[in-house]
Amino acid sequence: MADDQKENRVEISQELLANANGNENFVTNIMRGDETWVYGHDVKTKTQSSQWIEKVSSTKKKKKKAQMSRSKIKVLLFVFIDWKGIVHHKFVPRGQMANKQLCQEVSARWRDAVRSKRPELWENQTCILHHNNAPAHASLLIRSYLAKHRTFVVPHPPYSPDLAPADFFLFPFPCFSKLKPL
Repeated sequence: MADDQKENRVEISQELLANANGNENFVTNIMRGDETWVYGHDVKTKTQSSQWIEKVSSTKKKKKKAQMSRSKIKVLLFVFIDWKGIVHHKFVPRGQMANKQLCQEVSARWRDAVRSKRPELWENQTCILHHNNAPAHASLLIRSYLAKHRTFVVPHPPYSPDLAPADFFLFPFPCFSKLKPL
């Protein structure tokens, strides 16, 4: 990481700390938006992983379970979460590009979800959006859209994956059963 990126990371981190110290509701007002790949259930892979494979050795035979590989069936999920849970999600249809136009459409639906699911944040205009520095998020179209709708965006320090939970498996497996593709 270059020195200017390190300085930028320190400045942003200090700004976030100052906001958290100056506003007791700062952390609870943050809404995290991100994308993550959701892998489907591949019956063939599941079946293969549950089969026992014999390993032949000179002294005795051992049975060993094969390791399950990640499914080839996957779909991109846009998700917005806060400290209370999921506020909005959208599965991206297969073949559709996750570009700035799609991000703007998802942002509009997210705003509607905040209005209905977190009315206290909507009425007080205290909802703070945090997303990473992906090109679609940092595009002029998205920045203009969010500025037009007076949405405060928390800066994301460069090379800070610890602030991106979707990059580390967003939520536990049983929670996926509650989400239905649109």
